[in-house]
Amino acid sequence: MSSLDRLRELDAQHQLEAVLALPDHLRDALWRIESARLESGEGAGVMICGMGGSAIGGDLAAAALGERRTLPLLTIRGYELPPWATPEWTIVCSSYSGETEETLACMDAAGALGARRIVATTGGSLAELARNDGVPVIGLPATIPAPRAAVGYMFAVAAEAAALTGVPRIHTEIDTAAAHLESAAEGLLDRAQGIAARLDGTVPVIYGADLTAPVARRWKTEINENAKAPAFWAELPEADHNEICGWTEAEGIFSAVFLEDPDQHPRERRRIELTADAVSSAAAEVETVTLEGETRTERLLSGVMLGDLISLFLAAHRNLDPTPIEALDLLKQRMGRP
Repeated sequence: MSSLDRLRELDAQHQLEAVLALPDHLRDALWRIESARLESGEGAGVMICGMGGSAIGGDLAAAALGERRTLPLLTIRGYELPPWATPEWTIVCSSYSGETEETLACMDAAGALGARRIVATTGGSLAELARNDGVPVIGLPATIPAPRAAVGYMFAVAAEAAALTGVPRIHTEIDTAAAHLESAAEGLLDRAQGIAARLDGTVPVIYGADLTAPVARRWKTEINENAKAPAFWAELPEADHNEICGWTEAEGIFSAVFLEDPDQHPRERRRIELTADAVSSAAAEVETVTLEGETRTERLLSGVMLGDLISLFLAAHRNLDPTPIEALDLLKQRMGRP
């Protein structure tokens, strides 16, 4: 049985279909954001408050914008806003379920601050708070099998929220990227199966730089949740100032994955080449993956889709349904309500 057939047999909630539907998610997200009729206005910047799959959109949007980002676009993962936040900031509270306690806390904090708020959710307590306070809500579809598969929506929300404060809009670039992903899907599937086969049985450490740094983070978290396996990520050039030493005594269970972008700083590309060579004697596997696409957004999102697919195939190699997250559910149950 091929790894694709095995995945389809194990994937009871059809997460593979959700990952491959990323182009449709991007287009639908742009429509939903437009339908919310959000008003533009000057501000100090944008904070995306969320956790997990509801937070990564902020990181990805900031990377896609790159040097075009004329104001800060920050991701807040926690219960509190920074102490230096002022009412001039736009606060986007993002929670697919609407019940993420950290995001709900930030929603209250932003209200007390008097900052402009925007909510992205399927419903729950967050939507109720927004309705009570007259905060605009970008409604997300509740039909996606796992919140982490809503990454296209969270990315578009963050990018468009930034545009409301004067950062250049990239909605046309997002729409074009959707078409690119459709045409690239079959190739990404084949590529993902090969990479997953080589990483199977190892603990991946994924490295990114500039555009590929949040993609590396996404790969790590998707392997954690979908394949139920340890994985780690780090950013270059910082990792060359500390983490590279850790490989000298590694025991051969770790694989190293380097995510390249054709437009990376030439010194960053040189670092990837040299770091890959430096860890090769200790790593169980070394993979260098170059992201493909004409624009930053195309390359970013193709890297996201590729990593998501790899995590699903790793789950198949472990004979696991990728969707259940029993460890997270148990922890939430033990935490109880705040």
